[in-house]
Amino acid sequence: MASETGHYPYQAAIDAYGNGGFRFADMSHRGSLLCLPTGMHAWDVNNAGQVTLASLEPVLALADQIDVLFIGLGNDIAAIDPAIRAAFRDKQVIVEAVATGGAVRTYNILFGEKRAIAAALIAVDQVRR
Repeated sequence: MASETGHYPYQAAIDAYGNGGFRFADMSHRGSLLCLPTGMHAWDVNNAGQVTLASLEPVLALADQIDVLFIGLGNDIAAIDPAIRAAFRDKQVIVEAVATGGAVRTYNILFGEKRAIAAALIAVDQVRR
């Protein structure tokens, strides 16, 4: 990424995903990713079980700038802690938890429409077609 802290200072569309990371803004990032109004941030989450209210705190801190949060849970859909949905609902943020591929595609569409969105994306090795 653009810095040693794993942060690119602008929110960007995702150009590609797979092979354990993401491509955006003519760069590649290995590992999971938070796409926020403050930019693209490395996210230390490797599987759906690690998606917690604590791991999503950077997103919750920006809830007043977000209408929808997409959580990409890897290759499969898994249940997320109801406390996550409740915390974001209290801030009027809709949470959509789906496989990473679906989250990336929908994020890109709404990003292109300049909507107030964020994404928390777990990196995947293999892209499902």
